[in-house]
Amino acid sequence: MGFDLEALREAVKTHGKVTRVVIAAIKGSSPREVGAAMLVWKDGQSGTIGGGVLEYEAAQAARTQIVSSRLTHHALGPDMGQCCGGAVSLFSEVFDAKAVNTLDDTVIARTAAGSDMPLSVKRLLAAARGQGIAPDPQLIDGWMVEPVHKPARNLWIWGAGHVGRALVNVLHPLPDLAITWVDTAPERFPNTVPNGVTVVPVAKPAELVRHAPTNAEHLVLTYSHNLDLELCNRLLSHDFRFAGLIGSATKWARFRSRLAALGHMPERINRITCPIGDPGLGKHPQMIAVGVAADLLRPTRQNELKKDLSA
Repeated sequence: MGFDLEALREAVKTHGKVTRVVIAAIKGSSPREVGAAMLVWKDGQSGTIGGGVLEYEAAQAARTQIVSSRLTHHALGPDMGQCCGGAVSLFSEVFDAKAVNTLDDTVIARTAAGSDMPLSVKRLLAAARGQGIAPDPQLIDGWMVEPVHKPARNLWIWGAGHVGRALVNVLHPLPDLAITWVDTAPERFPNTVPNGVTVVPVAKPAELVRHAPTNAEHLVLTYSHNLDLELCNRLLSHDFRFAGLIGSATKWARFRSRLAALGHMPERINRITCPIGDPGLGKHPQMIAVGVAADLLRPTRQNELKKDLSA
């Protein structure tokens, strides 16, 4: 969780003035955590601070906000029709293109009180910028401090067919994924691609494998079995954190044999997961996408990722 600077830039570019509302502090129960945020503009919004009356009223207030920033406090109880029983503080800021360009790209600290930055905040910023210690989002001495969000996981999706499109639609809203989407030609991709997804049309996709980070995760699902095989071959000769291949048990048995013939050892080949997703959900593209997303996000995979990042 952190300040999604890229999402804010895109929203301001598209909608002009945008108000960002973030949960600054919590007492008791709350529908979302500190740092959860939404962007609000004249006729729309994105993100969520938990839904319900709190979000509705915060969005309405954001659309009429005149001051550049403000800190407000809200009890979550019967008056709001919510049963959380806690209280939240919301920090709301109005941004235009000029204001966005003044933001730091590491840690963002600001106040609605107009006071000088306290020593506690200065120390936090010094540690973040000098030692690379990203602070948790927090309200400290009247100042809202948030690290700028940077995706922790590189996901490469090879193929822009029905399953590739379903995967991108399901996975792109997730904050920790930087998605690179590859296929053989521009017309293979949809006319509209979600923000934050890097589209790479290239005649020979397998040639791109050597440019992928060695800690990237890969989902191989092109229109061609031959291309799928060559991508698996290149990935096994490169390196990766995870590689998944769409297909049946029969396809995987054939691929295992051909990869062995190309010189890959069995323990190396076993690093590729096939099939991907949850076969019990069915073969509809969205069902495959849901199954793959669940596998990517399940706690065991997250723990493995944390170990790799700390190594």
